[in-house]
Amino acid sequence: MPILKRLLLRLVTTFVTLFGVAVIVFVVIRVVPGNPIAMMLPPGAGEDDILRLKALYGLDKSIPEQFLIWLGGVLQGDFGTSITTRQPVLELVLSRLPATLELSVMALIIAVVAGGILALTGTRLRGGRVEAGIDVANGMALSVPDFLWGLVLILLFGVLWPVFQISGRVSPNIDLPFSTRFYLFESVLRLRFDIWADLVSHMFMPALALAIPLAAIIAQLLKQSLKETMHLDYVTLARTKGYGENHVIIREALPNAILPTLTLVGVQFTFLIGGTVIIERLFSYEGLGNMAINAVINRDLPLIQGIVILFALIFTMVNLLVDLTYAALNPRLRRG
Repeated sequence: MPILKRLLLRLVTTFVTLFGVAVIVFVVIRVVPGNPIAMMLPPGAGEDDILRLKALYGLDKSIPEQFLIWLGGVLQGDFGTSITTRQPVLELVLSRLPATLELSVMALIIAVVAGGILALTGTRLRGGRVEAGIDVANGMALSVPDFLWGLVLILLFGVLWPVFQISGRVSPNIDLPFSTRFYLFESVLRLRFDIWADLVSHMFMPALALAIPLAAIIAQLLKQSLKETMHLDYVTLARTKGYGENHVIIREALPNAILPTLTLVGVQFTFLIGGTVIIERLFSYEGLGNMAINAVINRDLPLIQGIVILFALIFTMVNLLVDLTYAALNPRLRRG
């Protein structure tokens, strides 16, 4: 299938997916128990106050009518107003998104580097104790969920050996002279490495907690792919030409073995972003995941909808990018 046709097909499925997510989320959060209007009113509020707030947020209409009104606003860039903060939902979501993206990217980089090193080391020293030790470490990393890794890291590097910060995104005494909320990226552009170091000190432990299970998955898959590739004819031919084992693994086997891992990394990155919800809460990190938990607790329907739609959009876009990248790198798919 040509790449252009593949792109058009994926775009159609992306729009259908987003619409389906919007319908499901909109209906589900309106039928679960709880009354967000009651949470906004002071004790002793009258029926008139309740009716006024319901009309203000469109909750006095049927669910299909509410959905059509909300969808019309979304198509115009209006995701509604937060019930708890009385601010535009899109503005709130976009203000927290950079923090979550920076945390997720840092976790992905740690996972890819660590997983790649483990896979290459296990392949180079295959059949011995080192490979067995790597397999045991991978099993341990996968057996413990990321939030438990977060608790372990807080205990080790926040309490017993306080090297990193255990809460927040940046120290409160630091002035941030930035024009965007991508603090980590902009601190490098402005050569403010003092701020960069403080940001990394806050981000490292939550990013590492997210990265540990993913690094184990990458290491297992890449090592297995390398093992299968090492027996192919062109790798054997490289050995007969006198190339060393390091050259054979990195230059000959790795380019083909990495394709399945590339797909896995893209898919897992979407789960990595979703995993930030608990990790951000655990480390009091000011990101989108922490905001999502607060929105659920406060039954802030417009904010919940906006966050879920944004997460769904990120998931579908990342999967689309991974699919197209795989198609571009795979000669068989390029030829159709």
